Amino acid sequence: MTRDVLAIFEAVRCRLFERLEGLTDDEYLWEPVGDSLSIRPGADGVFRVAEPIPESAPGVPDPVATIAWRSWHIGSLCLRGYVLNCFDDVPELGDRHAWPGTATGGVQALAEDWERFVSRIAALGDKRLVEPMGRGPGGWADETYLALTVHALDEVAHHGGEIGLLRDLYLRAGSHRVGPQQSALVAPPVQPNGS
Repeated sequence: MTRDVLAIFEAVRCRLFERLEGLTDDEYLWEPVGDSLSIRPGADGVFRVAEPIPESAPGVPDPVATIAWRSWHIGSLCLRGYVLNCFDDVPELGDRHAWPGTATGGVQALAEDWERFVSRIAALGDKRLVEPMGRGPGGWADETYLALTVHALDEVAHHGGEIGLLRDLYLRAGSHRVGPQQSALVAPPVQPNGS
């Protein structure tokens, strides 16, 4: 069972990291709309996520996030967070709100968090994979590591797919970008006949 889970993680990793190949800093930090979730430099020059988990409100669309924010979300919030909260003997992993401000650094940090999580899952073995974790935030202590792994795959699939879409939009926005990191997605003009 562990072997199958790891094979799925490897297939997902290959697909996500293939989509991240050639990512530029402009693309990584591109904000398709003005109020995009992102990482931004603080007074100390360190890039940090400003809003880790935005609150949803009725009648208000959820915010759009940059590739940088989604990479942080997968790597630091999810995968690194799972290691810190659900496994023993974890070294200090630093400020979880800090994230590299460059595409190369962000992809590298994501790869490191990915490896850290997957290596912990690999070390469990089949028996421990399906036993309750015995630790974790909220009700996670009663869940199995298999449930955590499926949840991690869901997060990666969800946010990884959005990273792919952001790359596609960035490449197609072309002349509609209004700055190196800002963009206005401009709708095509409406034809008089409604088409």
